[in-house]
Amino acid sequence: MMLRQALLATTLLTAFAAPALAQAQTAEQGAPNAPAQEPAFAGQTRAPLPAETPQIAIETIADQLPHLWALEFLPNGSMLVTTKPGAMHIITPEGEAGPEITGVPEVDARGQGGLLDVALAPDFETSNTIFFSFSEPREGGNGTSVAKARLVTDDAGGGALEDVSVIFQQMPTYDGDKHFGSRLVFSPEGHLYVTVGERSDVEPRVQAQDLGSGLGKVFRITQDGEPVEDNPFVGTDGALPEIWSLGHRNMQSAALDGEGRLWTVEHGPRGGDELNKPEAGVNYGWPEVTYGIEYNGAPVGDGITQDAETAQPVYYWDPVIAPSGMAYYDSDEIAPWQGAFIVGGLITEGIVVLHMDGDQVAFEERVDVGARVRDVKAGPDGAVYVVTEARSGPSSILRLSSEQ
Repeated sequence: MMLRQALLATTLLTAFAAPALAQAQTAEQGAPNAPAQEPAFAGQTRAPLPAETPQIAIETIADQLPHLWALEFLPNGSMLVTTKPGAMHIITPEGEAGPEITGVPEVDARGQGGLLDVALAPDFETSNTIFFSFSEPREGGNGTSVAKARLVTDDAGGGALEDVSVIFQQMPTYDGDKHFGSRLVFSPEGHLYVTVGERSDVEPRVQAQDLGSGLGKVFRITQDGEPVEDNPFVGTDGALPEIWSLGHRNMQSAALDGEGRLWTVEHGPRGGDELNKPEAGVNYGWPEVTYGIEYNGAPVGDGITQDAETAQPVYYWDPVIAPSGMAYYDSDEIAPWQGAFIVGGLITEGIVVLHMDGDQVAFEERVDVGARVRDVKAGPDGAVYVVTEARSGPSSILRLSSEQ
């Protein structure tokens, strides 16, 4: 039933998309990697620029920081950040970084691994509990794991993690250094969505289609790491009960919209980055159905972009933006962006603003910040905060606001 609903939604998008949109000027001007591939419906890629774009002021809040991966705002306006090598710091609203927080478990920081996302528990103001994901070193390899802990701060601007416990492990363990994901997003009910990758290599990535494997999935778990009782595959023989959706490649962007629904953006191959609204039990195709091509120029699998058994992406990019970090914007500081998704771009070195019309992308806008964007957050002051990274150098935190 859920798959039929997803396919019906795609049909409706096809029927009601405005054909004129495809003729307008688009944010993406580069040549596609797979020019023969056709979108499944109008507006699925290369949406037009909005008629007017706001003037954005960009201010550097903090720079010369360690290689950052994620940012989360604390109730007092300070920022809790993770670093890829495995440290956490608290950064004041004025941009001062405190000492390293103690108690962080060991991470495998090779390749794309490291200390990854961080999220505050819904009751953080009373519990001081945080959740974080990391590439966990294990016997025989590594994998994405989720831990929770109490954050205890001190007067020096640092602190410690206490009562640290790993509540969830992506299985199977694999000896690789790519496609760990991951983002952590709490549902309105207080359950935790966990996005992961499929470990990139040709052999393990096929497990994105395997309900007995934790590769290439969105999970939905309780705050104790247990499967939520009404997850779609609870009671299915051979299926992991924590799975929410399947057929994903490498998701480093996730956020709830204004209705509390989960949206993700995942890295595609050479072409084929995808915006999805993952729904319970739905298969999103990877690696059997995808836009784009292999990095060596060959087709991915049989080169199939559409199949009745898998859901189409809401939107895709070819060439890619290399997405990382995502926020739903619901403030009047940058009024034209209200109701839009803000997505970080590593290759595009800026942010991508997706203006929505219902569940379809109506317009795409880009803001160049001159650096790889690893994470994006909407701040308590209504500004957009952007975490940048250098491949082998320091990070910065930028504040984007409406230019007065």
